Amino acid sequence: MTEAVQIGIPEQERAAVVEGLSRVLADSYSLYLRTHSYHWNVVGPMFHSLHAMFMEEYTELSLAVDEIAERIRALGAPAPGTFREFAALSSMAEDTDVPAATEMVRRLVSGHEATARTIREVLPVAESAPDQVSTDLLVRRLDVHEKTAWMLRSLLA
Repeated sequence: MTEAVQIGIPEQERAAVVEGLSRVLADSYSLYLRTHSYHWNVVGPMFHSLHAMFMEEYTELSLAVDEIAERIRALGAPAPGTFREFAALSSMAEDTDVPAATEMVRRLVSGHEATARTIREVLPVAESAPDQVSTDLLVRRLDVHEKTAWMLRSLLA
């Protein structure tokens, strides 16, 4: 922690929450980049609907990464913000190709599910801190990722 913060959460617990939120931020930013790339590069018969859907999703993720980073700052720590940091913290591997539209959807399902798993790992840390604000943020993000994964999976049925 870089700043003196006296908000009723001991420094050790704040540091643990920050570590977890940093992982959620990295997953969310990785998913944002993937979704934005797919928006730019999708082709095929589902182009219009996927192009629009991906834009909605990356816009939502853009707002989410800002909220997560600002929570890390409120806890008194610098938010990770480089590709190097995100690559080290993220549970998702970077794409090395431009997949076909259906594979894009599959990879986004996988990314949302990976982010949901990361959130589920971090939630108990925030709850035990006790950090109700981070817990609330994580629960809201979990809802978004699980719902988005379901909607994307529905396209593959």
